[in-house]
Amino acid sequence: MKRTVNSLLLGVALFAAGSVQAQTAASTEGLNPGDQIRIVVWRNAELSGDFTIAANGTITHPLYREVQVTGLPLSAVEDRLRTFLTRYTTNPQFVILPLVKVIVGGEVRTPNVFSVPPETTIAQAVVMAGGPTEKGAVDHIRLLRAGQEITVDLSRPDAQAASVQIRSGDQILIPRNSNIFRDYVGPAASTIAAIAAIVSIILR
Repeated sequence: MKRTVNSLLLGVALFAAGSVQAQTAASTEGLNPGDQIRIVVWRNAELSGDFTIAANGTITHPLYREVQVTGLPLSAVEDRLRTFLTRYTTNPQFVILPLVKVIVGGEVRTPNVFSVPPETTIAQAVVMAGGPTEKGAVDHIRLLRAGQEITVDLSRPDAQAASVQIRSGDQILIPRNSNIFRDYVGPAASTIAAIAAIVSIILR
């Protein structure tokens, strides 16, 4: 029970730490294939929804598929969509929200691929995955980003690393805490016991 409470408290602390420093990066971070974009057009449900970015950089929608959105800041994507929507309505009123893809795995309760706003922090992404398990090494989290590996320490609620924002394609992996008895002594003792049992049977 105590371990469960501690785990929940850690999750709340990580979420709070990430929220304090979170700042919107949507204006500078671009979209990549596999990400999603949420488009809400005022009084036009047919042009509203969550759409995946295709491999060629366009939006997977019968009409939007001619709009190229990758490799551009969100402000430029918004301008392109406004120009496109003027074909169907005068002075279109709409909002867009990028949803970038991030993988959270390892020692978390619900590892998965998540589509989240770009201002989401690493700490918040871990909480979305159910938080770390009791075996999770939150002081040595592996962040795989653009071919590089970064070690992130989320063991303290005031850790600056908790406010680091995710990027499209990030992989957040929580390794297992090293335990000498569990990882080495226990298996070795089991092996010795098994060998002793076999020998005793042979010698009978």
